[in-house]
Amino acid sequence: MRKHIMAGMIALMAIVSCEKFLDHLPDNRAEVDTEMEIQKILVSAYPSTAYILLSEFMSDNVDDYGSTNPYYDRFVYQVFNWQDVTESDNESPERLWTAHYSAIAHANQALRAIEQIGGATTDNLKMAKGEALLCRAYNHFMLVNIFCMHYNSATSQTDLGIPYVEEPEENLVVKYPRGTVAEVYEKIERDLEEGLPLVGDTYYTVPKYHFNEKAAYAFATRFYLYYEKWEEAVKCADKCLGSAPEGMLRDWAHQATMTQEIGAITEHYIDATLNSNLLLMTAYSKVGLAFNNYYMYSRYSHGAYLASHETCLAENVFGGTPSNDYYMTPKVYAGTNIDRVIFWKLPYLFEYTDPVAGIGYYRTVYPALTSDECLLNRAEALIMLERNDEAIRDLNMWMHNIYKTDSDLTALKIRRFYNSINYSTWDKSTVKKHLNPAFAIDKESSYQEALIQCVLGFRRIETLLQGLRWFDVKRYGIEIERRVMNADGEPDHTTGKLLKDDPRRAVQIPRKAIDAGMEANPR
Repeated sequence: MRKHIMAGMIALMAIVSCEKFLDHLPDNRAEVDTEMEIQKILVSAYPSTAYILLSEFMSDNVDDYGSTNPYYDRFVYQVFNWQDVTESDNESPERLWTAHYSAIAHANQALRAIEQIGGATTDNLKMAKGEALLCRAYNHFMLVNIFCMHYNSATSQTDLGIPYVEEPEENLVVKYPRGTVAEVYEKIERDLEEGLPLVGDTYYTVPKYHFNEKAAYAFATRFYLYYEKWEEAVKCADKCLGSAPEGMLRDWAHQATMTQEIGAITEHYIDATLNSNLLLMTAYSKVGLAFNNYYMYSRYSHGAYLASHETCLAENVFGGTPSNDYYMTPKVYAGTNIDRVIFWKLPYLFEYTDPVAGIGYYRTVYPALTSDECLLNRAEALIMLERNDEAIRDLNMWMHNIYKTDSDLTALKIRRFYNSINYSTWDKSTVKKHLNPAFAIDKESSYQEALIQCVLGFRRIETLLQGLRWFDVKRYGIEIERRVMNADGEPDHTTGKLLKDDPRRAVQIPRKAIDAGMEANPR
């Protein structure tokens, strides 16, 4: 199975040179003038570098287990402490920037080629155009959410955006304006609106590695949720999830019956045949080591304290005993230089470039979009629309799918639970954080706030160690205090704080872009 996945990865990914940047052409202007060649170039319209490690280590899902732990490097130290990254790494901001703009360049080349052969006149060309537009939108969406402040209607008309590139470049050196976050979101929406009706499933050999129809609507759901367009988010989620969403969710109960071996479970987690996996991506990444039972980066870990106070093993609205009642029990690793609690998720894969010398690239496969996340995104949008009964229905559906309980959530139960616990502090953690979004929500201890706390907590567990928590931290202005744990794994002291409007929430753009004249993020 592992060999099969690696072979598929190599076939699906076009390797982008690390030297290529936003001002470099993607492929020496290869001639693309047939349907088949257009489809082939779209294989490279997906980023070859993942955001997961960067955004997870910036979030509140990790603690510092002390400088005596030798398993870290300067790169992850800078990321954890929200510093501007100066270290070279395959998952650095520079590589993310390069990989996403390279993918955008391939999407633009496909769109240009479709125009040059007479437009999207066949079903396959229509689907190819839809895929190219979705890829262009998705790559810009990830860039703007990593390198900019989060969208909000109050400041995004002036907040620095990222260049929205819409044409294949004819020149090697092009200076792009950054524009604003609002302008980037407007262009993403335009590409989405044009691309969604065109996307289909029939011309792909492996649909789950492309923007198939359900994946496209799941992405649109996330986009409109971040864009504060709650009605549109619900409509897109309805199209993704259909009339029987229960059958689309990850089958945690079945996974619990499998042989409990990390390789088997992680390979199953990213299985393209699973209904829950809507869009799979491959990437150069160490996440399969950093977020599994290895020592890599164990100085910064989702450890037992975090798990038992804030996430998967904490007292929760579920009731019951969290350590025993998940269908898939969280895995606890403890010992010298390791304190880590995880769900087995993303595989560690290695691509040898020289088997004799034992050198090559770390790789992984990850579900970039899932039906489970889409369900929780719909629940949040429904809460914002005050369609609370429908939101609670979705929250119950997610809870019963992952957790063994015969009870149902009710409005009263949710509000009582969250009002019964204190807000989390650095030394006394709970599952409830102070929320400071730019958009309006009801006051603390209100019914709406309790529902939002619930959906954020559920999504934190659902996406644990997959990088998406960071975007909720940005969206809701959740403040983070960096804490160092003592020898007993308990909070000892703090080393810094990320405030709700801290400019470091926008990752600094690469030094090369700044040196080329692009305006840097404020610091």
